Amino acid sequence: MARRLRPVGPDFVEEAPVRLVFARVIAADPESVYRALAEDTAGWPDWFSAVTSARAVDDGAGREIRLRGGTRFRETVVAANGPEVYAYRVDVTNAPGVRALVEEWRLTPVGAGTRVRWTFAAAGPAPFRLVLRLARGGLGRAFRDAMRGLERRLVKG
Repeated sequence: MARRLRPVGPDFVEEAPVRLVFARVIAADPESVYRALAEDTAGWPDWFSAVTSARAVDDGAGREIRLRGGTRFRETVVAANGPEVYAYRVDVTNAPGVRALVEEWRLTPVGAGTRVRWTFAAAGPAPFRLVLRLARGGLGRAFRDAMRGLERRLVKG
């Protein structure tokens, strides 16, 4: 059953009760990484294995995402400051427990590459917050795998 979440803005990334932050340097320039994140929505399943389907909606102002396991998100882009920041909030999802969720991708040039920092900021009841904290390791692995996939895609392309 899809549920509407609390609408929050990009500042929620700093205020959320649960903030999981992951970072990795990849050998691709920030502009290319930003384009892959913000402009090539349909390409996400090619490098982020948890994503089975991704498409831009509302002329790029939103996204519809499906994950392995059946979780679905309808998102609104809340920051598109290329090539430094790309962020979106989840408006509707079938994931249990979550009340608000924003994901932020922050890109910083590092030598010939880019430091990619992904912040997963969420709010929900105590059991949800506990489960999310316990899932940190799995989310970290998914992020590392996604960054390896994105790097392969951008460096060869």
